[in-house]
Amino acid sequence: MKNILQEIVKYKKVEIEESKKLISKESLEKEIKSAPHSKSFLGELVKKNEEGKAGIIAEVKKASPSKGVIRENFNHLQIARDYEKGGAACLSILTDNPSFQGSSQYLKDIRGITNLPILRKDFMIDVYQVYESRSWGADCILMIMKILDNKDLSKLVSVSKDLGMDILFEINSQEELERLLPYNPKMIGINNRNLENFETDIKNSIKIKKNIPDDILVISESGINNTEDIIHLGDHNINNFLIGESLMRSDNISVELNKLVNKE
Repeated sequence: MKNILQEIVKYKKVEIEESKKLISKESLEKEIKSAPHSKSFLGELVKKNEEGKAGIIAEVKKASPSKGVIRENFNHLQIARDYEKGGAACLSILTDNPSFQGSSQYLKDIRGITNLPILRKDFMIDVYQVYESRSWGADCILMIMKILDNKDLSKLVSVSKDLGMDILFEINSQEELERLLPYNPKMIGINNRNLENFETDIKNSIKIKKNIPDDILVISESGINNTEDIIHLGDHNINNFLIGESLMRSDNISVELNKLVNKE
């Protein structure tokens, strides 16, 4: 996965330069000025937890580098409607195309039919992408600690805050947590996928959560497949989850999601 991540960052740099030629940062800023205010991603998750429910960020994800196509019958608008009906707190939308078959158009289309807060799920390495995300209607962006040095991280955090966006910081290890804490994160996603060998183990969330201050909302990512996983993580005070693959493979997305949200 390290190599895959490196490959992704490499083509992402090229992609960003091409995008800048098509639409300037100034044009994006103009679009943002006339756009509606961003919605509180964090607030929706907290609300679900206060109701005694699992706060689920439901992911619109057609494919992945490790699994290939996850959902053949992929209708992004219908999936988003099913997620809303099933009680998702927020949506995560893959916009990376080469590795995940995602698209910015999916995000723009879904923004037009839902009031749920939206996370742009991509590989953020340049502040241009933050402006881009907000102009498309995203309320929150993902920052993956593994691919960002402190200098780039500081720039991305600063611009995101200026634009009123929430940030989901993704970590995979205790070392990344220690590097992140000085940035005063409000939300931390713990990736349960070992980026060396692709194996997932939800114990990773439990292990790292012990060292995260209680006032930071923790989201467990990857490898959450059923209500048992949600209850088990809840026993360790983890009540928020990013779930994509298991829902994408479901024949009845809204029913499956509703069970997870209500811990049934």
